[in-house]
Amino acid sequence: MAVFSPDVVAAVLHHMNDDHIEDNVLIVRAFSGREVRDATMHDLDEHGGTWKYVSEGEDLELHIPWPGAPLTERAEIRRDVVVLYDAACEKLGVEARPH
Repeated sequence: MAVFSPDVVAAVLHHMNDDHIEDNVLIVRAFSGREVRDATMHDLDEHGGTWKYVSEGEDLELHIPWPGAPLTERAEIRRDVVVLYDAACEKLGVEARPH
């Protein structure tokens, strides 16, 4: 049984892909080690998030485990996305914006 309902997953994906487009690219760049043109969060579960992205003309997919996996509550998704964002900023030498 899935921990997060389809409505929760859809809401998080909508938020990430509408309000955090640049964050998606930054996270995928840091964790894939590739130049990334476009990135969208495609799916998530209690174990991690999955992003689809374009790099060097290729359509690719990257699954990144949540730092606090397995997650059991919706609020933990936000917490772990912020952790991934902060880690990506640090890895790429980009100043993170306040949360």
